[in-house]
Amino acid sequence: MTNLQNSTDRATQFYDWQGYRCSYDQWGTAQPNQPVLLLIHPIGVGLSRHFWTRFINAWERSGSALAIFNPDLLGCGDAAKPRYALYPEDWADQLLHFVQTVVQRPVILVVQGALFPVAIEMVERSTNANGAIDIRGLILSGPPAWQVMAEVAPKWQQKLLWNGLFDSWIGAAFFQYAKRRQFLSSFSAKQLFAALPDIDEEWLSMLDQGAADPASRHAVFAFLARFWQKGYAEKIRKIPYPTLALFGETASSISKSGKQESPDQRLNLYLENLPQGEGYKLPGRNVLPYESTTAFTHAVSEFTLKLLVKID
Repeated sequence: MTNLQNSTDRATQFYDWQGYRCSYDQWGTAQPNQPVLLLIHPIGVGLSRHFWTRFINAWERSGSALAIFNPDLLGCGDAAKPRYALYPEDWADQLLHFVQTVVQRPVILVVQGALFPVAIEMVERSTNANGAIDIRGLILSGPPAWQVMAEVAPKWQQKLLWNGLFDSWIGAAFFQYAKRRQFLSSFSAKQLFAALPDIDEEWLSMLDQGAADPASRHAVFAFLARFWQKGYAEKIRKIPYPTLALFGETASSISKSGKQESPDQRLNLYLENLPQGEGYKLPGRNVLPYESTTAFTHAVSEFTLKLLVKID
């Protein structure tokens, strides 16, 4: 296999899905019948596939034989940015198409934070497709509090947020405010990072660049309208694949209902409900691939090695 390149050196590649131009990077050579890592980035102001840059570079240094596919979700990064409400099902269908037409290999899903519902929808759709998509396992980086995943956001509230607030001049004005460096730094300190020094120029510049296109606000607002909060407890209990759940030692929640769960309680609730779950805590808070890159990369490596042994 060829060595992975530094993530700043690889040219962006493109594919089409439902008439939209979608973007991705590939790192390493995908061997026949060997699984690859499919990275699912978080949604937020300025976030895109570039969220995974530090992890990809660390993966390169680790010498792992597994290749990486790192796509932008529709509405983010270099992908098309339509002005409509996006649901987890939309992003799941996009990624399933990507796996079928581009990756064409078994995949291990590596998903950050509250994008876990996208992975859940992928699992359900792949199962219903009679094995057309070969998923070998899931790796969850800081998934939401269990109570948040179990709750259903009221549809009237979702529609009110989207139609009455976000998809309007008010939403456009709010996005201009939210993409300011001062706001991004403050939000990162309050909600994402355990240590202030980790909120560095690399992080903030990435967000600056990602938020430069005002059309990127539509995906962010679809996320803030909580279209992803659909009560996933039962579907999580039916995930038929080995799943690694990683939480920060100081993991927190933005949602009111999630604030009641300590990191230990959150970990235990996931392990109680995942059929083939394992997990533990890492140093950090809510963005482990960025703030605890070495520890996160080691955890992913150990888990994937076990999956490969099981496959063999």
